[in-house]
Amino acid sequence: MGWFSDRAAPRPLGAARHERGLGRPPVRPLMALAMIFTVFASGLHCAQAMAAEVSAVRLWRAPDHTRVVLDVSEQVSFTRLKLENPERFVVDLKNSRLTSSLAVLPLEGTPISQLRSGIREGTDLRLVVDLKSKVKTSVFLLPPNEVNGYRVVIDLFDPPSSQSDPEPVLSVDSLDARRDIIVAIDAGHGGEDPGASGPGKLREKTVVLQIARRLEQQLSGVPGFKPVLIRSGDYYVSLKSRRNKARELQADLLVSIHADAFRQTSAHGASVYALSTRGATSTAAKYLAENENAADLVGGVEVAEMDPVLASVLTDLSMTGTLDTSLNLGALILEQIGGVARLHKKQVEQAGFAVLKSPDVPSLLIETGFISNPTESERLSTPAYQDKMARAIRRGIQSWFARQPPPGTLLAWQREQGGREVTVAPGDTLSEIAQQHSVSVASIKTTNGLNRDVIFVGQTLLIPDA
Repeated sequence: MGWFSDRAAPRPLGAARHERGLGRPPVRPLMALAMIFTVFASGLHCAQAMAAEVSAVRLWRAPDHTRVVLDVSEQVSFTRLKLENPERFVVDLKNSRLTSSLAVLPLEGTPISQLRSGIREGTDLRLVVDLKSKVKTSVFLLPPNEVNGYRVVIDLFDPPSSQSDPEPVLSVDSLDARRDIIVAIDAGHGGEDPGASGPGKLREKTVVLQIARRLEQQLSGVPGFKPVLIRSGDYYVSLKSRRNKARELQADLLVSIHADAFRQTSAHGASVYALSTRGATSTAAKYLAENENAADLVGGVEVAEMDPVLASVLTDLSMTGTLDTSLNLGALILEQIGGVARLHKKQVEQAGFAVLKSPDVPSLLIETGFISNPTESERLSTPAYQDKMARAIRRGIQSWFARQPPPGTLLAWQREQGGREVTVAPGDTLSEIAQQHSVSVASIKTTNGLNRDVIFVGQTLLIPDA
């Protein structure tokens, strides 16, 4: 029959084994592809499940930079890339995915024209920042803390040409050199760092900025004083930058305003703190200083930028005089605050606050009350109480500089032109002193920053011109 045979064609071994129940039928090509796809899809799903989540994106605008903060569910690695024509800044987060929206970020007034995202190499999150102009950039990862989890921080610094130069801080008359006394007012926390929280989600960063603004407004109305806000909006300023700004301003005083908190809501009272180079004066002062010094970890500062002040700075010859001024000035402010609030301690306390470590600028940290205390929290939230607190701080400042005006200032010049000093003796009253010098009680109180008619033996008063 030639090439043909009446015998059946041989069957594959696998088929015979299947008939005997000894094996599986052969896998066909389409089935094999389906299995491969299933395995790939399963692996992709697992990779996505294990990816870090970017659950929130926030944007803060400061006078000299813009900050973008990414909340990530776990520690992530990233790379960065700058592109030109057009200007873009790219950050790739390894094995990450975005679960938040970028559409609602407030981009007005920032160097960012658009913020967009995409997937790179299947699992990486690419964040593209479209820029209006060239900027300097910094990207870093912050570890978790009591307030936040891991965060990737992107800082975009404005070009030097667009930065607003500091105002001339010395308001000098070319003939008389009668400059203003510069008071740097620092509202604590800000931006990513809310500070302490009180009932009803009242935030320390909000309250202290309101008090700082009121203090700035009040001091602006006093001849011979020039107040400057370190933080004028809701953004974070590092502890190092707060000190440096006060020094750049050639400030005569730095006042850092805060609102305390403690685990027990019964804790109450306002306090005034100066720097200590030999340890804290109390356990509470040490606890507070440690909390405040950790603000950079919450507010977001790159580790390389953190500046532990060298011990040698604290042994500077000028430090002794600076600390003495801080303690004496703080005592006057504490006295004034005692007229409007309960005091936590009746004396100025000391601790190693990083923000106060300026060798040549007298510096004080004022806790305006316990925001964790329901009663004090309610008071701190009201404009009337904020105004009273600002007025008490202003009177303490004014009282000190009326007695100890820095050389070359308007107040020093006024004293040289015939300003008179009297030392309060036993039995003296304000009305008698005013009558003796033919001036009003009100003018003596205004000149010396007094809010009450109470004076004490040994106190020095400056008598204004009749």
